[in-house]
Amino acid sequence: QEHDWAKKLHEYGIPFTEGAGVRKTLSDAVQIRAWNIAGLPTDALSTENAIILSKSRRWSLMIDPQGQANKWIKNMQKNNGLEVIKMSEKEFLRSLVNAVRFGKPVLLENVQEELDPALEPVLAKQIFKQGPTDMIKIGDETIAYHPDFNFFITSKMPNPHYSPETCVKITLLNFTVNQSGLE
Repeated sequence: QEHDWAKKLHEYGIPFTEGAGVRKTLSDAVQIRAWNIAGLPTDALSTENAIILSKSRRWSLMIDPQGQANKWIKNMQKNNGLEVIKMSEKEFLRSLVNAVRFGKPVLLENVQEELDPALEPVLAKQIFKQGPTDMIKIGDETIAYHPDFNFFITSKMPNPHYSPETCVKITLLNFTVNQSGLE
């Protein structure tokens, strides 16, 4: 991919640095190594997905039929008090509210093609100021929004179709194992 990109830049006479690409420009080798130690596969696609996840302003929804991204997020965030929740749980919204309030990372596992409308304020980051405090309204509750809050979503579905309304609120990353990931 990066080779094709470089060819096009050269073809159009756009100056560029040889060998520049997503991995070399947006990350550092130490961070990538830490991700690999935490369970991120070493293939280029997984690395680029991790870079996008770390740089994105929106929360990431990862298509993850083999569970690799799920395992990586759990290992990467375990020392930060990761909350693992499923939409099928009765108290999933209560767990999410507490994580937002106390600045804990949350992994919402195994989502289907439709996300719960109660997630809307979190996905859209509908944060507002009330005095000096950042606040967010989730369901009927208005709570303090902790800046350390982090939200990850995974789906085991191999080929989901998310509505355009959902796609504009998230960063969609495909962690499906490919041929280079098996080598």
